[in-house]
Amino acid sequence: MPAIPTFRAEIDLVDCEVDGRIPDDLNGAFYRVGPDFQYPPKFPQNIPFDGEGHVSMFRFSAGRVDLKSRYVRTQRFKAQRRAGRAVFGMYRNPFTDDAGLESVSRGTANTTVLYHAGRLLALKEDSPPVAMDALTLETIDDYVTFGGKLSSRTFTAHPKIDPETGELIAFGYEAKGLGSNDVAIITIDRDGNLTRESWIKVPYVGMLHDFAVTQRHIAFLAIPMAFNLAQMKAGGVHFAWDSTLPSWFGVMRRHGDGSDLRWYKGPERCATHVMGAWSDGDKCYVDMDMAKKNQFPFFPNLHGEPFDPVGAAGVVTRLSVDLSKKSDAYDMKVLFPDNGVLPRQDDRYQTIPYRYGFMPTVDLSVPPHPAVTGRPFRPNNCYTKFDHATGRTQTCRAGNTVALQECCFAPKRPDAPEGDGYILGMAEQMLECNRSDLLILDTADLEAGPVATVRLPFRIYGQVHGWWVSANDLPAAA
Repeated sequence: MPAIPTFRAEIDLVDCEVDGRIPDDLNGAFYRVGPDFQYPPKFPQNIPFDGEGHVSMFRFSAGRVDLKSRYVRTQRFKAQRRAGRAVFGMYRNPFTDDAGLESVSRGTANTTVLYHAGRLLALKEDSPPVAMDALTLETIDDYVTFGGKLSSRTFTAHPKIDPETGELIAFGYEAKGLGSNDVAIITIDRDGNLTRESWIKVPYVGMLHDFAVTQRHIAFLAIPMAFNLAQMKAGGVHFAWDSTLPSWFGVMRRHGDGSDLRWYKGPERCATHVMGAWSDGDKCYVDMDMAKKNQFPFFPNLHGEPFDPVGAAGVVTRLSVDLSKKSDAYDMKVLFPDNGVLPRQDDRYQTIPYRYGFMPTVDLSVPPHPAVTGRPFRPNNCYTKFDHATGRTQTCRAGNTVALQECCFAPKRPDAPEGDGYILGMAEQMLECNRSDLLILDTADLEAGPVATVRLPFRIYGQVHGWWVSANDLPAAA
């Protein structure tokens, strides 16, 4: 059986049921993607992250909302459909695949979806992007190489869009093949043309899930989620947490060739997502959800330590370095005590100084409901807005029978002030067989709760990440 429940149905649901009133100025599309096993996995012990990418679109217009969902037609998806069963093995482990699949991309396109240069890109960090039609969700290119210019074999699930130039800045790790310590840094212009690909090395081969881009710098955090070939050859997953390894914070000039890259040493830490980043002269600042220990219970601890839910709790932490100084370590400062993961910002402020961040958090003031027992740690049941200027927060508390997924920010209009808009996020109703709702909250008053709730008649597949596209930026319907 699958490691998580499957959804499998591709949906066209017109005029979704809504409690409350959808704001008139919410006009556009909220895209989300997550893993959804196409067939029962080849190995029942496989992890949730290895399901096929399933993209959904909530299209808002004139106070109404429609839902459409489609699987991404990756090379892997098509190969399995031909076989009528799962033919790829454990998470990012080609040694466990059926024979004869060496020329087929293993990419699932299940982690992030974003819109750039007129295309919806579905991303998974072990493979190149897959392009989809933003209106129909049809797959139009199952292996995007930007006209053959992409030589990296991998492409991050977390590119950054420069609000000033429209460039998409990305990277790929293990970029020259399985277990390589090569990282490609990639720039794509506003028209979708690859204009630069430079190369660096990392201190050790491990998960580089996200990175930071500012107007002056590019920064990486290497965490001890290390590539483990022996574990793979024994039939396991790609990574294991090695608590004996330090973390490394690497910073380089954004428009350079990587020759000036400097690595700063830090303690064992886990942080996989950036809230925001900016530079002030030679100083580089990166805000992340950071924990002291492994945050992924399905990736084993190499040295046999049990999963530690307390050590896995993330808090918004600022990493910083001053490149004009000779220090060998990076600075860390916890900004807020709230526990949570998957931070976001107003994406119009990527690469530049920002004020507001958003994150699903845990309400520790209420006891957990029996419905959450058996989970590795308590689910996020709040959405919190962080004000970096004042140090204050606003929180919407959904209750202890709701599990919230990552939230996404939608501005009220293209020129709205930073953070003036809506938070969109999926909620699992745990006492209703995990039936799904889409919550819409006004960032001006999160504590008031949702201004509208889109009620789905079923449990939809779990989301990893989402993206908002204003109607002004969507292509015209045919």
